[in-house]
Order: sequence, then structure tokens, then C-alpha cells
Amino acid sequence: MTGSPHATRPFLLLDRTGPRRITDLAAVEGVTQPAMTALVRVMEANGLVERRGDASDKRVTLVCLTEAGASYVRTRHQAGVLAFERLTGELTGDEVEALVAALPELKHLAELESQDREGPKR
Repeated sequence: MTGSPHATRPFLLLDRTGPRRITDLAAVEGVTQPAMTALVRVMEANGLVERRGDASDKRVTLVCLTEAGASYVRTRHQAGVLAFERLTGELTGDEVEALVAALPELKHLAELESQDREGPKR
């Protein structure tokens, strides 16, 4: 599966929060349930996710990362880290200091965005 940011986000969500219902993934991503079902089918066909029953509710099916899916998330993360390192290496000392000073606020923004997108955990 190639790296469209939109196609990658469900992997990141599953990696952070664990198994989720397709309807939850669709709501977080702002897409229809049929669209998310189609994406999950592609991810499943590529061996990146699997569907499992929910032990607490036998009517529910959860989407879970496989080991290959978790490896995909780690590989994408590492690629992002390397790109970030390369780009920050081109900044001046003052620019690096300004970026470091802004990190607490950027982290807080990322946490707020994550909470907003993920909604309640299941």
C-alpha cells in the first residue's frame, strides 16, 4: 500500500488506539462507512489488517493491525523521522531555537487534534 496520507491515517489510529469498529474508523476519518469498508478490504487483502470478533460483544467486528500492518506503521514513521531530520538540518541556529521553543505548544495542538479525531475509545 503506497503512502497517501489519507490511506495511512487509519493505520496510525489503529496503532495508537488498538482495534476499532469500521464505523468508528469512518467517523474519525470523515468518510462513509462503505468507503471505509472498501479501504479495510484493500488493507486486509494486503495482509495489513484483520477483522476479529469483539470479546465483549459478539455482534461486533473489530479491525486490528497485523504484524505486517504494524511494521508498515513503523516504516512510515521512520521515513517521516528521516525526512524531518533532513529538513531541520537545513535550518539556521535561530530557526532551530524557535522551533524547540514552540515544541510544547505544538505537542499540545497535536494532542488536541488527536483527541478530536479519535473521539471516544472503544
